[in-house]
Amino acid sequence: MSADTPRRGGNFDATRSAPRKKPLPGKAPAARPAAHDTYVQDGYSAGDRPGLGARLVAAKLLSAIVDAKTSADGLLDGGNGHPGFRALEGRDQGLVKAIILTALRFRGTIERAIDRCLDRPLPPNAVALRHILHVGAAQVLYLDVPDSAAVDLAVAACAVDSRSQRFGGMVNAVLRRLSREKESLKLVSKPGENVPEWLMQKLVGAYGKERALAIAAAHLTPAPLDITVKSDAAGWAEKLGGVMLPTGTVRLGAFDGPVTALPGFAEGAWWVQDAAAALPARLFGDVAGLRVADLCAAPGGKTAQLASAGARVTALDINANRMKRLQENLGRLQLDVETVVTDLARYVPETPFDAVLLDSPCSSTGTVRRHPDVAYTKDDAEVEKLAEVQARLLGEAARLVRAGGILVFSNCSLDPREGEIVVAEFLAVHADFGVDPIRPEELPGLEAAIDAKGMLRTAPDLLPAEDPRLAGLDGFFAARLRKL
Repeated sequence: MSADTPRRGGNFDATRSAPRKKPLPGKAPAARPAAHDTYVQDGYSAGDRPGLGARLVAAKLLSAIVDAKTSADGLLDGGNGHPGFRALEGRDQGLVKAIILTALRFRGTIERAIDRCLDRPLPPNAVALRHILHVGAAQVLYLDVPDSAAVDLAVAACAVDSRSQRFGGMVNAVLRRLSREKESLKLVSKPGENVPEWLMQKLVGAYGKERALAIAAAHLTPAPLDITVKSDAAGWAEKLGGVMLPTGTVRLGAFDGPVTALPGFAEGAWWVQDAAAALPARLFGDVAGLRVADLCAAPGGKTAQLASAGARVTALDINANRMKRLQENLGRLQLDVETVVTDLARYVPETPFDAVLLDSPCSSTGTVRRHPDVAYTKDDAEVEKLAEVQARLLGEAARLVRAGGILVFSNCSLDPREGEIVVAEFLAVHADFGVDPIRPEELPGLEAAIDAKGMLRTAPDLLPAEDPRLAGLDGFFAARLRKL
């Protein structure tokens, strides 16, 4: 997925400083990253400071996400991501990811803690300096990194950034105070402080203040690892040391290591898919033998569900690279699916389908606990724009459904403008479609997520568990529509 493509959540799933004209005293410019931990911003060698390159990359990428609204997925891709990130060894790449996700997840708390430790506010134009402070504070407050290393490397980061050199003493003082007072400073004193104002306003408007704060609290715990299995969910839960959710998803607890190393991955017995993302495909019921179209299908989690349930699936996507990824995933799963790379508006099947799934591009605000960058890379204007895209795609999807067939519309947004309102406007101009209400017994454990009209709306505060790491699920909307 490109960095500027709206993320479709759940399936398996910079502003650069201008190069300096002259090197800093005692620092020789490096032509390119050459070895472990040598990359720093503006191309200067980190020399003999182990860990400095990783911190500088983290600060640069944090700037790219917050200031330039660049997707973290694109930046943190080991094969095609930011060149500074790719130049790091695997261990340091892991550290950078942890710093970035933590700094974003607790951004409000970190900002408040830093401000409390400052004698005077930072200069308005000290953007790079603030990112260096956030990188250091994320380590001191939340990560298993020695405080001394986090502080010293933040000071060193100032020394190689011409914009921040004169603030090294201040950075040292602020982060050392954070280290001394971390337990009191990291307490969230203002509910919802880690949600940007634009998003908090929308959550309150859609769910009410109490529910919005519960969703915000859920975002502070990273999402668990959920998988969908071809068969025998209970057996795989036992084999993998997880639990089986009422909806059939297998949820793993604490997990450290590559997913690819888990039993069953290489054999294609299962795939990674959030519990909420697995729901839309299940709304079709028994699809064995039916012709089903999965639109905007890549990377293919829902395609795999439908195919493994016996449907004859045609998967469409406009992006050839994303479709290649879908084909690779389905190859591992040994599932046979027809794939078509095309613009939905130009696609004309020989005959209409029995069922059509449109999991549309959206703002992905339902995936913030999994992708905390979403809260900072998206905004209200983009929600409005994406809602228009969804309305157009839903209209195109409708013409592919046979009389009496089913159309499921879904996405991973928490905003009703990308869900209930899109469906209401669609039904107002498509008299040949009506809502086929979802019944509570279809989604055990999530009965509360079904509204009075029979449409589905999950949120991260649902599916509570004694262990917060096993609780919650992505925010998702789904409506089941039948062609009359």
